[in-house]
Amino acid sequence: MESNTGNPELIMSEFADDPDMCDLVREYVGMMPRRMEQMTDAFEHNRREQLIRLAHQLKGSGGGYGFPILTDKAGKLEHFLHDMTGDDLAEADAEFRALLDVCSKLAA
Repeated sequence: MESNTGNPELIMSEFADDPDMCDLVREYVGMMPRRMEQMTDAFEHNRREQLIRLAHQLKGSGGGYGFPILTDKAGKLEHFLHDMTGDDLAEADAEFRALLDVCSKLAA
């Protein structure tokens, strides 16, 4: 499967060349802008539990679609949010931005 070849910034799925997975991966990547929008909305409105749930979903699905780095970054955000002592999500800004960065670079 060819997709955005030659761009070193993109994170390709481990299943990019798997004909049985290519359509599923493409659909997953296509849904990522909406997921990023949902996470950004939760972050900006200080909805901690919603952001935990969204990060948990990405942590669980990332590896299954060939993006172990997504699982890693989402897991780090989820863990940080669970361990936060305060209520201000700004404390999690670095982890949140790192996850959004990965999400924005996923490619099928």
